[in-house]
Amino acid sequence: MSRFDLAIFDCDGVLLDSREANRAYYNAILEEFGRGSINDKELSFVHMHTAEESVKYLFRDDIAAQKEALVYAQTLDYTRFLDCLTMEPGVGDTIESIRPPMLTAVSTNRSTTMSKVVEIFGLDKWFDIIVCALDVNNPKPDPEGVFKILEILGVEKDRAIYIGDSVVDEMVAYRAEIPLIAYKNRGLRAMFHVEHFIQIETILSD
Repeated sequence: MSRFDLAIFDCDGVLLDSREANRAYYNAILEEFGRGSINDKELSFVHMHTAEESVKYLFRDDIAAQKEALVYAQTLDYTRFLDCLTMEPGVGDTIESIRPPMLTAVSTNRSTTMSKVVEIFGLDKWFDIIVCALDVNNPKPDPEGVFKILEILGVEKDRAIYIGDSVVDEMVAYRAEIPLIAYKNRGLRAMFHVEHFIQIETILSD
């Protein structure tokens, strides 16, 4: 029997490989305003933050353009970039193997794009609740989303575990006082470090 009742997954970088989708999306915004392509440092930032935070960061040197870019981003149809999204190997098999009896949830900083992502990849069949940036007042690294999941599902924090791939996820787990499984990032402080979903299945089935 698992020592945990609930597994909370980050979305981008854990369930989905979204790096190239993010690159294409933010390049489209930058191109609209005559700017160059996103660099690796900027790509790492947008990977971990909300769309609003990301646009503000990319246009941090020009407040006027920043405001225009935020408006433009609201009109940009994210579905044109979905072909760049791929599911991480083993996600479905792992989730189906641990539930029931485990509960599963998603806590993500995606906002307006999350409903389409859920629809395309059928994530709702694998998770009891999905909380995105639109569902909270304070997105990650604030643990509000995690606390909301715990409250709705009626799980104590000492029976939950968080799976993430970024420093933001590390901060969420620390602030929520729940253990972290670090996915493909050995630089994070975590109870476990894994490279493949089969390893997550082993940990959660133990």
